[in-house]
Amino acid sequence: MSTTPDRRSQMRVITLGTTTHLRIVEPSRTDGNDQVCPTCKGAGFLVADVPYGHPRFGQLIPCACKQADQQQRRQATLEQLSNIADFRDQTFATFDPDVPGVRKAFLRAHTFAQRPQGWLLLFGPCGAGKTHLAAAAASQVLDRGEPVLFTVVPDLLDHLRATFGPTSEVGYDERFEQVRSVGLLVLDDLGTESATGWAREKLYQLLNHRYNQELPTIITSNRAPDSLDQRVLSRMYQLAFGGEILRVAAEDYRKRPMTMKGAGQ
Repeated sequence: MSTTPDRRSQMRVITLGTTTHLRIVEPSRTDGNDQVCPTCKGAGFLVADVPYGHPRFGQLIPCACKQADQQQRRQATLEQLSNIADFRDQTFATFDPDVPGVRKAFLRAHTFAQRPQGWLLLFGPCGAGKTHLAAAAASQVLDRGEPVLFTVVPDLLDHLRATFGPTSEVGYDERFEQVRSVGLLVLDDLGTESATGWAREKLYQLLNHRYNQELPTIITSNRAPDSLDQRVLSRMYQLAFGGEILRVAAEDYRKRPMTMKGAGQ
């Protein structure tokens, strides 16, 4: 960006650290807005204060305020894409690990959320807390600004089928790529989908890709593991976080008295 001497004289030079000098992209303005960033005066960008011919001459550098705004927008986008809004109240803080049969799964899910690696596999009866633990882990990862997608398996397959419709704004390839390559994928209620050949093949393709790429995945299911597609099951065992498929053996959470549940439930 070129500037006239007069215009340059209106620009304020600031020092970041000990060696980097930056100057405001636009002249300082006073518009009565007390919220204007004092560093860039609302411009959002700075340029390196270097002479013409320098490799960084004219290079735009986002101000700290701009970076913060970009991070907020990115987090909002991740939140929207995560599909986890309805489960945000299901956190580790609102889960009662003292209920018989859930402590091991609680500790394993909490550890997984700190550094997602491999596949966290939670099996057990309805209402045992599997979805709660999966959502809690997903929320913790999302809060760190990492991409997450939470989806119930039958709903996921419905969304994939919908891409073939004439009114769909998203193509199948684009939607499928978003799902199979997301940083952390949570597949809730695996095994409750319609047992069609198409559904089995799509799930196999999805999980096989994540297996080959070693992408962290959380899977919950009410079904016995041995009843699942054997091609998928073998991959589960190989990438199981902690080396095992966890069975959550608690009774239905929804049927327990409120006094037995953790704070906030």
